[in-house]
Amino acid sequence: MHFKPLLKRYFGREISPTSISPMKGDASSRQYFRVDLPDQVVPSTMVVMALPPDTSPNDEVTMGDAPSELPFVNVCRHLSNKGLRVPDIYLSAVPDRALLIEDLGDVVLADVASDPASDEMVRWYEAAVDLLVDMHRAMWPIPKRCVAASRCFEVKLLWLELDHYREWGVDAFRETPLSGVIRSELDAAFEALAREIAALPLGFVHRDYQSRNLMVIGDTPIPENLAIIDFQDAMAGPRVYDLVALLNDSYIDIPKQLKGDLLARYAKKMEFDVRALYREFHLVSVQRKLKDGGRFVYIDRVKNNPSFLPFVEGSFGRVRTSLDAIEGWDSLKRALASADPDHFQ
Repeated sequence: MHFKPLLKRYFGREISPTSISPMKGDASSRQYFRVDLPDQVVPSTMVVMALPPDTSPNDEVTMGDAPSELPFVNVCRHLSNKGLRVPDIYLSAVPDRALLIEDLGDVVLADVASDPASDEMVRWYEAAVDLLVDMHRAMWPIPKRCVAASRCFEVKLLWLELDHYREWGVDAFRETPLSGVIRSELDAAFEALAREIAALPLGFVHRDYQSRNLMVIGDTPIPENLAIIDFQDAMAGPRVYDLVALLNDSYIDIPKQLKGDLLARYAKKMEFDVRALYREFHLVSVQRKLKDGGRFVYIDRVKNNPSFLPFVEGSFGRVRTSLDAIEGWDSLKRALASADPDHFQ
């Protein structure tokens, strides 16, 4: 990656960085570099998002029509236009496989709110829920020119994610494929789950609104001191999906009482029936956390990144908890116990 031409395009003159350092990235193929600039330059630091070689405007799209611009850029603009705190994009240079974006630091919600015994967890998670309310109110209905408006969590996508779990959470650990009977039972249970979730009330979905995608940019636990990142996969979907991602985050164990209080806080602010939201929350949790557990194994085996493996068991534990919290899913419990007895028997 050549940084000087990018800086010249943005500043209109030659700028020599004082340092360039790789940053911890996510599970995607994107890479991130912090570029420190001379003292007299404003901003004094920025982040280069290096895109993979085959990047095109529809690389990040999972369902729907191909957009006319990079989804990260498109969604960022719409969130910003609605007054939500997201990183500024200084330069979009997709042909050069790079974006220059605002440096929001290194502190994420997981760094300040991971201790269940601390009052800080309560205050920061209340702020994260309040910010989620702000985003959901501002972005629903989704603006017509936002790429998220052309994508939806339909049955097909929900099913594909469940099948991702089956492939990597089940088959990857077996010497022989699932028998026809067990596979058929699992498929039928997944189909029923996907159809029920697809019929839930819709809203704007960030798709990965969790503790590692909320940057802490101030000391006080208020929504204004949290910034939203990693929003390129946004779409329409179950209105409770982002709340599931936040409160059933694989990386943070939120106490049951606090989780219930935060769910009720969200329901009250959004003027949703809390009992209906409770059932929606656990239905979506089953789908989301099955996908997450399988995804973490995939990242290890395909991308050679084992750092997510410690969160596999916690993901499946959240599935068990949610299945116990709702009635009517005995067939799914039986199918999971037969297909994946290590986790669900």
